[in-house]
Amino acid sequence: MLCSRYLIALVFSVITTMMVTQCLAAQTESNVTASEGDQAASETPDRAPAPPAAVAEPPKAEPPKAEPSKPEPPKAEPSKPEPPKAEPVSSEPASAESGGAAEASPEVLAALQAGPRALSLAFRMAAKRATPSVVVLYAYGQNGDPGESNETEVPEDELPLLERAEIPTPPPAEEKLTGLGSGVIVSADGLIITNNHVITGATRVVVQLPDETRVDAKVVRGDPDSDVAMVRVDFPEPLDQISVGDSDKLEIGDWVLAIGSPFKLEATVSAGIISGKNRRLDRIRRSSMLQTDAAINPGNSGGALIDLDGKVVGISTAIATRSGFYQGVGFAIPINQARWIADELDRHGKVRRAAIGTTLVELKPRIAKQFNLEPYSGILVYQIIKGSVAEQAGIEPQDVIVEFAGEQVRDSIGLQEAIERKPIGSKQPIVVRRKGKRVELTVELATVDDPTGQE
Repeated sequence: MLCSRYLIALVFSVITTMMVTQCLAAQTESNVTASEGDQAASETPDRAPAPPAAVAEPPKAEPPKAEPSKPEPPKAEPSKPEPPKAEPVSSEPASAESGGAAEASPEVLAALQAGPRALSLAFRMAAKRATPSVVVLYAYGQNGDPGESNETEVPEDELPLLERAEIPTPPPAEEKLTGLGSGVIVSADGLIITNNHVITGATRVVVQLPDETRVDAKVVRGDPDSDVAMVRVDFPEPLDQISVGDSDKLEIGDWVLAIGSPFKLEATVSAGIISGKNRRLDRIRRSSMLQTDAAINPGNSGGALIDLDGKVVGISTAIATRSGFYQGVGFAIPINQARWIADELDRHGKVRRAAIGTTLVELKPRIAKQFNLEPYSGILVYQIIKGSVAEQAGIEPQDVIVEFAGEQVRDSIGLQEAIERKPIGSKQPIVVRRKGKRVELTVELATVDDPTGQE
């Protein structure tokens, strides 16, 4: 992660160095041109008096004899100015350089600050757009450990530099506060996305809006398999919903900001980049996580991971750490996945996932070599559940799936997500490559619980 930041800093340094070099080169060239013009102007008057002296000599023979002694001083005088002429020529570049550096300092300073200032402005605007849509969640009545699985209680005395008023006080309640996290408002009518481990088992969930208004959640539902949960509140006025981005378009190296309430410090913003994609976590069965080095700490769970347009692209979920705190490796659920799951929970009370009844394997070089196939040429069908809709559609073991629902298959995780998000019972086109030949089939999607389609 540090290497990525050093690389980015190096790129900014190279760009600003080039801009400064061009500015100085242009300034030096203009100074030299000006000095040459001044020198030419000073030389012209020295040569001009000579012709009048030559014209004045012919009329009278005698005066010219007496007068040559007078012109000689002028001839000697030009010889005296010559050193001064040489001095300005030799001294002007030095003075031009020193003066040019002083004059160019605002331009140099602007050039040096252009990149960082532009990035700083982008951070500022993105945070300003998204922060009003990030809320604090208080959970009560959970059994065992607090719902925030990464939450580590930090006594306020360990934060001596903070005014106690800055640390949000949980709403008064008879129940004990057992979980604290963040949430993201994704619709103006009160739909909020968070993590399942923040609210699971809670008997009461209180939502604190950015203006410190507190509202009890009316509906709380979660999906343990993905660690996504939704909370719905009733509010008399439309809420500030966040703009939703497209997490499928993210690339490694893209800048992101994490917004949440680490250690009960609400509306905290940290910056980083996308460090990896399609990461798997053991404790989340259906995980395809974004990895980031933006600081994520206890209390950030359920908060927004946004891009530089202020659009949410992920839901902060977990960290990899040996200390219990941020160590440069954080994980977020892609917003495309989180939003689909939240909508399923909101509309149907559970996540209805479609399936075709196969075991899929990505064609990495080692596996592709075993089956004499081209690496990354599709997704290998390794096993088929007997009587499944895949078998009914005519899919066979060792077929290579190359297209599903009209879209080219990228990887096994992408194919699995594409299948499970389609309506159960719908018929979808699927293209496989079998023994080098392209075969087009149609499969009717079943449920994960019953891939035979009998349910």
